[in-house]
Amino acid sequence: MRKQGILNAEICKVIAALGHTEYLVIADPGLPIPDDIKVIDISLKHGVPGFMEVLDSVVQEMVVDSFIYAAEMEEYSPKLLEKMRNILVGVPEKKVPHENLKEMLSEAKAIIRTGECTSYANVILEGGVNF
Repeated sequence: MRKQGILNAEICKVIAALGHTEYLVIADPGLPIPDDIKVIDISLKHGVPGFMEVLDSVVQEMVVDSFIYAAEMEEYSPKLLEKMRNILVGVPEKKVPHENLKEMLSEAKAIIRTGECTSYANVILEGGVNF
């Protein structure tokens, strides 16, 4: 067992195997997930674990080149977007319409499904390298 950081073995394995430019998604429980994509469902109940808890933990373990979020987040969840930007400070961002974000899910290596029930609480993290 690890002393600190992410303890979930599946999440650790996905982060360790993620290559440069590959996608890891953190999602709310309502995001439709393609059948052929690996899902790590850590949702327990409404709001648990929260999107920010999961994002913060993943970002501490992963090199993130950029992140992609739904443009609708600016209108419907601006506080969550601000918190997300504070965790990903200095990381390039891109916004796309929610429908485009859903189409991009088919390119993800894995999707971590949280218990977050805030509208548009989804992000695509693009893997980077530490060299």
